[in-house]
Amino acid sequence: MTTTNGGPSEEEMQPQLSVVGQYIKDLSFENPNAPQSLAPGQQPQIGIQINVGANPLSDTDIEVVLKLEGKAESGDKLLFGFDLEFAGVFRIRNVPQESLNAVVMIECPRLLFPFAREIIATTVRNGGFPPLLLDPVDFVSLYRQRMAQMPPQEQA
Repeated sequence: MTTTNGGPSEEEMQPQLSVVGQYIKDLSFENPNAPQSLAPGQQPQIGIQINVGANPLSDTDIEVVLKLEGKAESGDKLLFGFDLEFAGVFRIRNVPQESLNAVVMIECPRLLFPFAREIIATTVRNGGFPPLLLDPVDFVSLYRQRMAQMPPQEQA
């Protein structure tokens, strides 16, 4: 047991990141050309877009939304399209202010991504196609790209 003379213990001062909850905010899947689009042998072109957003809920709680949009096309025909907003509420304590943005925009989506990946794979499979297994995402690179696009006064 550590004596702290009435102040917070060393453990209480350690940076903490915990998941309060996670959920699907929005999910849509379209398969507009079925059943013709389900014919085997088509090698689709697949395009994916990934975005991360955050919304403070309290001094310690932040909602982070991972938005994944994608479509598969063969020639000029849409085979399927999806749009998923998968979110989590994270409780963040004792993280220095200068590191908070990086934690929210890198670590939080990294924790959400495996669940979002599974939801998309299952949804695409249930749409009649082979499961779409998304490659891992480098959220550090996404964060750096986003920071490079922002004016310097907004990066703090």
